[in-house]
Amino acid sequence: MKDPFLNYFALGLLFFVVIVLVYGIIAIHDIPAKIAKSRHHPHEDAIHAAGWISLFMLHLLWPFLWIWAMMYRPDRGWGFSHKPGEPASPAEAVAELEGLKRRLAGIEAKLGIENRPLRLEEGHLNLESDLLELRGPAVEKDNVTTAGPAPAESRAGRR
Repeated sequence: MKDPFLNYFALGLLFFVVIVLVYGIIAIHDIPAKIAKSRHHPHEDAIHAAGWISLFMLHLLWPFLWIWAMMYRPDRGWGFSHKPGEPASPAEAVAELEGLKRRLAGIEAKLGIENRPLRLEEGHLNLESDLLELRGPAVEKDNVTTAGPAPAESRAGRR
């Protein structure tokens, strides 16, 4: 230990490495908050606060914060707003519902069904009596046949 310069150099290098590591960890934990800020995320503050909590939890929440920050984009929102085949606005949904009601009324008129309330027996719909009432005596419980043997049984019978 004749040269104290090397001791001080090693100590300074150790401090430098520790400071760089701490700064790196803090910079990494803040990435989801920066993404949320750049995307104008509505939960930007919550993501930032959860990032600090994640820092003290050894970045346990960090992957979830990344996903949370990446889910929102200003041009499309959360990405769940419009799916193909669905009405884009409430007005379109109402118009579609009215069209379906008109179609149903036309089908009921063809079948000769009047608008009657559904009958409930013990909290359940009585579908069998409604079916018999619509179709008449042609459809009865005893006349219903099964679809036949199961596919495995029919294969075994062919061999």
